[in-house]
Amino acid sequence: MPQDTSPPQGWEEPKATAVLVLEDGTVLEGHGIGAVGEAAGEVCFNTAMTGYQEILTDPSYAGQIITFTFPHIGNVGVNDEDTETINAAASSGVRGVVMAAPITDPSSWRATRDLDAWLKARGIAGITGVDTRALTALIRDRGMPNAIIAHDPAGAFDLDALKARAGALPSMAGLDLVPLVAATQRYEWDETTWELGRGYGRRGEALHHVVAIDYGVKRNILRLLADAGCRVTVVPSTATAEDILALAPDGVFLSNGPGDPAATGEYAVPTIRAILEKKIPTFGICLGHQMLGLAVGAKTRKMMQGHHGANHPVKDRTTGKVEIVSMNHGFAVDTDTLPAGVEETHVSLFDGSNCGIALTDAPAFSVQYHPEASPGPHDSHYLFDRFVSLMRAQAPAA
Repeated sequence: MPQDTSPPQGWEEPKATAVLVLEDGTVLEGHGIGAVGEAAGEVCFNTAMTGYQEILTDPSYAGQIITFTFPHIGNVGVNDEDTETINAAASSGVRGVVMAAPITDPSSWRATRDLDAWLKARGIAGITGVDTRALTALIRDRGMPNAIIAHDPAGAFDLDALKARAGALPSMAGLDLVPLVAATQRYEWDETTWELGRGYGRRGEALHHVVAIDYGVKRNILRLLADAGCRVTVVPSTATAEDILALAPDGVFLSNGPGDPAATGEYAVPTIRAILEKKIPTFGICLGHQMLGLAVGAKTRKMMQGHHGANHPVKDRTTGKVEIVSMNHGFAVDTDTLPAGVEETHVSLFDGSNCGIALTDAPAFSVQYHPEASPGPHDSHYLFDRFVSLMRAQAPAA
C-alpha cells in the first residue's frame, strides 16, 4: 500500500514571520523578533561569544545589520548599565540583527528585561532561525551585502518589492554616518569603569585635560580615560581646531565611529592636521585611527568582510607581543600608502592588515581595534597609559 505522507491532522506548518532579503535576491526565512517593520543596511558578521548588548549599542555599527555567529544570543538578558552609546537622542547604531537560535529567558542577576523587549524599545528589527554559519560563509566569500530585514507577525511579505529595494540600497563606501550617532554639543565626562559591588565610579583628581572628538564614541573609552586620571571634555565631530585649542587640552582623543572614513575626513582631517601641527599628544581608536591616517596623507580602503569580533590576534611591533583584541571595522588604513614619518606599530595576524600607526615627528598614535572593549578582552589597556605618558612628557617643567 502507498505510504501516507500527509501531515497529521491539526498540524500547522510554521509560518515565517520575518525574512532577510539580500541584494542579490537571496531570501532567508525565520522568526521575527524586536521591532515590527523593515530594517535596511549592510550585513556583517560578529564572532564574539559575549557582550551582545555592547555590540548592539556600539555607534560604529550605524547602517549595518549584525549576524551573530555564536548561536545563543540574548540568554543573559539586558540591563541599564551595559549600553555603549551616549547620545540618547540618536537612533540605535545597528539597524538589525540576525541570530540562529530563539531568544531564551534571561539568566543573569543583572538583567532588567529580556532582549526581545529591549530590541522593540530601541526600534531594532531582528530575525532568528537563520543558518548563520551559511550566511557567514557567504559574507566571507562574497563580501558584506546590503539587505533588508522585514518583520511581520502575519507573515505577509512582498518579496519582489523587498528584492528591488535591497538591490537599490547605497554602498557603505562614500557614506558619512557620523552625524547619525555623534553628539552635537560639548559636555564633560567623569564616570569611571564598573566594579562588582560598586558599579560605576567617579574620577578623583584630574592630572591631564583631554578633549575627545566624538565621531560616535563608546562610553567605556571615556571611562578608561577617566580611570587614567584625565579630565575629559567631549566635543562634536564638527568642532574646529580653534574650538579645541581654546579648551587648552593636554591631549586630544579621536574616537571610534561608523561609515566611510574618507567621507568623514572631508571635515575632520583639517582639524586633526592643525592639532598635529601644535604637537599636542593625540590618540585615536577605530575611525579615529583612520582619521589620523588620512590626516598624515595615507589612504583608506573598504574591506571585503571587515573585522568584527572579540577574538582577533594583533601583533604590537613595538614590543613583539601578541594581544587578543576586539574589533569592529569595515574599512582599513592602506599600509602601502603610509608616508615617511609614519610607522606601522600594529598588524592583524589574521590578514596582515594595518592595525596601528605612530608618527615619528609628532606625539601621536592610533590603533584600529578597541582596547577599551567591554566586556573584553583587556589585553590592550596599556595604550591608555601610553597616551598619558605622552601628555606627561609634553607637560611643561614645574
